[in-house]
Amino acid sequence: MKIKQVVIVGQHEVELQTTELDGNKLGPNEILIETEYTYISTGTELANYSGKEPKVFQPGAWCAYPWKSGYANVGIVKDVGERVVRVKAGERVFTYGNHASAIRYNTDRLVASVPASINPAIAAASRMAGVAATSIIVSEIGPSPWVVVFGLGMVGNLASQAFHIRGCRVIGVDPVEARRKIARQCNIPYTVGGVSVEVQEQIKEITNGEMGQITVDAVGHSQVILEALKATANYGQVVLLGTPRVSVDGDLTELLSDVHLRWITIRGALEWCLPMYTEAGNHVSQFSKQQMIFDWIARDKLTIEPLISHHLKPEQIKDAYDGLLNTPDTYTGVLLEWN
Repeated sequence: MKIKQVVIVGQHEVELQTTELDGNKLGPNEILIETEYTYISTGTELANYSGKEPKVFQPGAWCAYPWKSGYANVGIVKDVGERVVRVKAGERVFTYGNHASAIRYNTDRLVASVPASINPAIAAASRMAGVAATSIIVSEIGPSPWVVVFGLGMVGNLASQAFHIRGCRVIGVDPVEARRKIARQCNIPYTVGGVSVEVQEQIKEITNGEMGQITVDAVGHSQVILEALKATANYGQVVLLGTPRVSVDGDLTELLSDVHLRWITIRGALEWCLPMYTEAGNHVSQFSKQQMIFDWIARDKLTIEPLISHHLKPEQIKDAYDGLLNTPDTYTGVLLEWN
């Protein structure tokens, strides 16, 4: 079976390749999916496309070139292996599958049926909400805390919405007015911008001097983490939602001293530390997280559509990556339509 597949072949080089889907018979836990929509991750995919992630140059690494990109796929199940019980042929499903016109997918990884009430395009884009929602899972959320989210790209916006849904008072921080405007459209009550001193003063004013009981780095940059620490109240929490990839020169003792003296807790929020499915004694999983997100969408609690700036064809993948990388104010989010 011939398919179209997005492959990042080198730094700033991406191709839509025609290839043969491996094998004829599905494995016992595999399903065959005909893709309808996939969504581009501006964090992981752009880091690998641009070469910001150093592992792309290490042979054998998970993202080494050539890399089959994408991990947000919605499509129709065409066939199932003999042991598959989670889904049936004919169902529309959400998976962590690649950017490809059809995929063979092992159901040991996450697969979730898409409710009929949810637009399948929005379901694909909800993948980024799964990344973002990890921040509320790792945080200790007290009664109506102030939460300050640094970075209002798609993940930061959705993290802000998640904390707002959980009853927190949320402040979104971003230097780009267009992102702050979209955040306000998504029910994020406070947004601030400007240089560091201005941002800290605005946070202090909004919180009446309390600062953030929880602060979140949704950028993945060590300098932003330092800014988040400044905005964190004593005994507060700093959540690392973005993955730091770029080296930053600084005084580590100053950072650690501040954490030590003010009893700050730093929490990692990489979603892959969660199990795929609910296990005995651990009720939080990738699956339960996605069910929560679908519930929020169905009840109009979570707003995703304003974050999708472009609906493109797979043949436009180079335009998509370059737009997201070079003009992020215009390309806020890209959905690939495979139909």
